[in-house]
Amino acid sequence: MEYPPGALAVFLPPAAFGSSHYNAAFKTLMALCGVATLVVIALLLVRLGASESRIWSGTLLFALSPLALGPISLNTYDAWPALLTIAALGLLLAGGAVAALALAGVAFAAKVYPIVLLPPALAFVWRTGGREKALRALGAFTGAAALLIVPFLALSPHGLAESFRAQAGRSLQVESLAGSALAVSDRLGLYTATVVHRTGHAISYDLVGSLPDALAVLSSVAQGLAVLAVAWLYLRGRDDPRRLTVAFAAAIGGFLAFTRFFSPQYLVWLVPFVALLGPAAWALAAVALVLAQLWFFHYRDVFGLGGYVWLVLLRDLVVVALYALVLAGLRRRAPVKDQDPVLLEDESPLRVPS
Repeated sequence: MEYPPGALAVFLPPAAFGSSHYNAAFKTLMALCGVATLVVIALLLVRLGASESRIWSGTLLFALSPLALGPISLNTYDAWPALLTIAALGLLLAGGAVAALALAGVAFAAKVYPIVLLPPALAFVWRTGGREKALRALGAFTGAAALLIVPFLALSPHGLAESFRAQAGRSLQVESLAGSALAVSDRLGLYTATVVHRTGHAISYDLVGSLPDALAVLSSVAQGLAVLAVAWLYLRGRDDPRRLTVAFAAAIGGFLAFTRFFSPQYLVWLVPFVALLGPAAWALAAVALVLAQLWFFHYRDVFGLGGYVWLVLLRDLVVVALYALVLAGLRRRAPVKDQDPVLLEDESPLRVPS
């Protein structure tokens, strides 16, 4: 199985409508996930003390994001883990730490990336609710993930291992930052790139050779450091809902910016959290979405190392810029303990329910 076990929660229900209606049912389910995510975003913006104009702007950004990204936003299941992660943040800020981390565990079982949210989430729970509450929350995360994963481990340990190995062991995809840089270098005559079409557990177009292999390793190292930087900066500052929101956005942004494989639909993971931020982040996210759609309909040109690889590289650089912007915002929101928290003009102080 190519996908983690938690993905079956959205792959199986559409089958009830028969094979001839499966695609329509699946797309409808993904659209419903998007609507639910939109509601959660609106509620979070209210809880974060955003002005009415910010609430409308943030929700509008998310509502229009499927149009900017294109049809792939409904053709893949990424709206499912995106809903789970943004809902987990909502529960966390509402004081439901155990339920929030359980939901994050389900998201992890559906798509591995939510693991990057665990460090800031646990730090937030520990420092606002105490060690015992944090341990219960961690247990909820582990238990929820295990509830979905262990049955598959018992039935087919090899198949389960392959589903995770297929994601973790992927080569340097053309669409990644390092991959698109090599593709552009090929266009400029600075490097001769070789692309192979892999049709195993994870279907992708990858660059092969000693340099791509080395860059794949370096990309994973950079990805890990990007996520660790978020956790480190978050731990240095105080715990409040806005800082946690920024930390979640930064963690996912760092995970995407330096990943070895970056399909267009992965932006679906990030957009709900960017919608909770500000105009500069909104603008960068919108540019990344539009760029992804511009070359989505020209995949053959991209994988043939044609001129559209420039748009892929530009998309990747925009995501790096978005990560840097959000990380800088997290750093600015790390006042020493005897200072007042930094608020935007239209924000009011917040309290986390105990």
